[in-house]
Amino acid sequence: MQETSQADQVVITAPHRELLDQVLDKWSLQVLDKLCGRPSRFNELRREIPVVTQKSLTATLRRLERNGMVERVVVATRPIAVEYRITPLGTTLQDLIDALLRWSTANMADVERARARFDAEA
Repeated sequence: MQETSQADQVVITAPHRELLDQVLDKWSLQVLDKLCGRPSRFNELRREIPVVTQKSLTATLRRLERNGMVERVVVATRPIAVEYRITPLGTTLQDLIDALLRWSTANMADVERARARFDAEA
């Protein structure tokens, strides 16, 4: 068994919690997943994630841009367009997002059974 030193242990601090809350929230995962596939304009993202409101999508994109995961690029076309792209930092999340989606798909039936048991006992 390999021993771990204190230096190897991750301490969850307030900045860690804040970042994870912002990256793993309801809409961020979906936006990041879509943008890892290809750059998109705002309305393309709205069509790909039809349940998100304009206000929520705007807030999500700004939060992801602030955290360095997404960049907003003005495209010199007529009319001028804005495109959202995943950054190299954001790309590092793709394997993690895929793993979370695989895990949730593989375990959804167990989670639903646990919820039903809990709700029946409550």
